Formats: sequence, structure tokens, C-alpha cells
Amino acid sequence: MEQPFSLRSELRDDCLVIATSGYVNNAGGEAIVNEFTPHFERGMKRVVISLAESRVVNSIGMSFLIEIIDRLGEVDGRLVFTNLDPAVEKMLHIMGLFKMAGKEPTVDDALKTLAAHR
Repeated sequence: MEQPFSLRSELRDDCLVIATSGYVNNAGGEAIVNEFTPHFERGMKRVVISLAESRVVNSIGMSFLIEIIDRLGEVDGRLVFTNLDPAVEKMLHIMGLFKMAGKEPTVDDALKTLAAHR
């Protein structure tokens, strides 16, 4: 059975880093957007989402991630996913999200990538 969803966030190197744990479904996706939105409204345009502890993302959870990508795209922002479970990475690839967002093995790698996108 999948663990309940939770997240934590921090600001690092002028980037919002969100780390999730558990199943990213409608409630999990909404929680991610709710964490992202106030930072975005204050001008945050660079975001890292670490899915290290989330092994399942359903289609509704995915739609919330796409919403974040779209909002960042409107302001020349950037999202990078990290620590992807192979099944989640495959789903993101099939859905074409890596055409609009990046992926890196670790949060530190993502921060280096985003440092070049100022």
C-alpha cells in the first residue's frame, strides 16, 4: 500500500525545491500546486521537484504538474524533476513533459542546471 502524501519545500540558490513523499494523485498534485503558487506569485521562476519518495503519479497528479510547467512557461521559468523512479520517468517521457521541463539525477544537479537559466 502506498504511503500517504506529504511534501516539504525550501528555497535554495534562488530556486524553490519541493520534495514529495507518497502517491501523487489529485490531493498530492493539488498540494504541490498550493505550495508552488505563493512562491510563483512572488516572482519565483525556477523550481525543482524531487520525486525520490514518490513512486506513483496518476493522471490527475500529472495534470497538476503540467499546470506548474505551463505557468512557468508563461514567464520564461523552468521546472526540473529529480530523483525519478524509472516508472515515473517513463510516464513523464511518454507524456512529453521533458520537452517542457528538465530532469536531473539529483537536486544539486538540478540547481546547477537552473543556475544557468537566470
